Amino acid sequence: MTLSGWALILLFIALTAALAKPMGLWLFALYEGRATPFHRLLGPVERGFYRLAGIDPTEEQGWRRYALHLLLFNLALLLFTYAILRLQGVMPGNPQGFGAVGADGAFNTAVSFTTNTNWQWYGGEATLSNLSQMLGLTIQNFLSAATGIAVAFALFRGFARREAKTIGNFWADITRITLYLLLPICVVFAIFLIASGVPQTFAGSVDATTLEGARQTIALGPVASQEAIKMLGTNGGGFFNANSAHPFENPTALTNLVQMLSIFSIGVGLSWCFGKAVGDTRQGWAILAAMGVLFAAGVSIAYWQEAAGNPVLHQLGVAGGNMEGKEVRFGIAASALFAAITTAASCGAVNAMHDSFTALGGLVPLFNIQLGEVVVGGVGAGIYGFLLFAILAVFVAGLMVGRTPEYVGKKIEAREVKLAVLAIAVLPLVILGFTALASVLPQGLAGPLNKGPHGFAEILYGFSSAAGNNGSAFAGLSAGTPFYNGLLGAAMWLGRYFVIVPALAIAGSLAAKRHVPASSGSFPTTGGLWIGLLVGIILILGGLTFLPSLALGPIADHLAMVSGQRF
Repeated sequence: MTLSGWALILLFIALTAALAKPMGLWLFALYEGRATPFHRLLGPVERGFYRLAGIDPTEEQGWRRYALHLLLFNLALLLFTYAILRLQGVMPGNPQGFGAVGADGAFNTAVSFTTNTNWQWYGGEATLSNLSQMLGLTIQNFLSAATGIAVAFALFRGFARREAKTIGNFWADITRITLYLLLPICVVFAIFLIASGVPQTFAGSVDATTLEGARQTIALGPVASQEAIKMLGTNGGGFFNANSAHPFENPTALTNLVQMLSIFSIGVGLSWCFGKAVGDTRQGWAILAAMGVLFAAGVSIAYWQEAAGNPVLHQLGVAGGNMEGKEVRFGIAASALFAAITTAASCGAVNAMHDSFTALGGLVPLFNIQLGEVVVGGVGAGIYGFLLFAILAVFVAGLMVGRTPEYVGKKIEAREVKLAVLAIAVLPLVILGFTALASVLPQGLAGPLNKGPHGFAEILYGFSSAAGNNGSAFAGLSAGTPFYNGLLGAAMWLGRYFVIVPALAIAGSLAAKRHVPASSGSFPTTGGLWIGLLVGIILILGGLTFLPSLALGPIADHLAMVSGQRF
């Protein structure tokens, strides 16, 4: 570990905290439906969409209607992307001449990008045409991100409204989020990336002569436009197989820092926005503080382990930290920090190969995912997932003080607790169930390239990433088979919508309730005690659920590494 490494981590945390209020103000304006500086330019586009689709943006929806429209819209997006991938061979914008993507691969990719998972079983530059990347994937990057933020807004309204029957209009939310938040930032972000050396061209490749005189074909394409929303929308799917370790996606230390900040920017802004929506910004800062504690612990462990290196190699006289699978351009600190960020959020972009991390260093990104990715989390998904844990935390607090639990002025009763438990329980059931299935069937056992604990960890990480809608991988798992494409696709779908629907049901239930003023008997939800309780509940419910699987994978792998033996 070095002073410069810790300075980078502290700088990132400070900049992220500084972004919370400015981004939160922007999000709060959209939450309330107020005008932004972009309304004068993009307002006619918004109104044109409404007229074309026959939508009245002022007509509010109850939670059931909101959820139904969301599900139907996402299903239509899935079918649209699936069709593009299957018809790729006969469509324009294909200078590489790629053929159609197979049925199981197209299904997996369509589900992956619709659910904001962006799991990739393929190498982008060797499988997908420019049109597929732009029309099939980049559009999904915008709309899947907007869907998550829309659900967060709906849940905020549930807490903020009093005796209401509606939680907003899905079509108005997703349109405004896309037009006035994601699109303007991504235009500026993409220009910055182009200026930094990221390609943006319709050409499929360029031929170059190497220093040895050999001819080399270098893949190109519309990279910068996809890279911007990939990061801002916590999507993570890379244009190239090496993702953000590729110099055409992430060429410099500055682009690396900006990309890391963009992953967290909307998530921290939504935490502040929640506090503003319920009339007490201290609530948002308390949530952000709890997230910060969990993040700081994770990144510290990852950096410590990667800087310590592999003791087996040390015994052979090879000193230093673990540089396997890492870019020399970034080094250990920036790689460990990126890994912690991308899995604390549901991004999944990588600038180093997680499969090459030390055993406990690799446990951190895996554990971040298995916590439910609520440590800042994905755009929208992080905060509404965190609020589910907050509901359970205040329920426990209510039991301790002997009164009906309350949170930001709303009584938390049996219906909300049951729905929160249902949403939180989906993740362990899918991860453990599907991992068990893949660990005993021949088709599943054919996937991992390593044997023993690390091979098990590759399977476990794959289903954790899919169900958690992350998209990163222990890439030693060969997942491009009908078995894994189908099962991982099912995990992504369950992990996304079996959390969204209960969250919207909670929003509807809370919106119908009266506001309950705080009293002397109310449990405070802004101080250090509340932050500690939140962290504890998340670690217990999100962490101990997976203790058996964790012990069989990374922990056993760590014991094998330090002892120099193989299991």
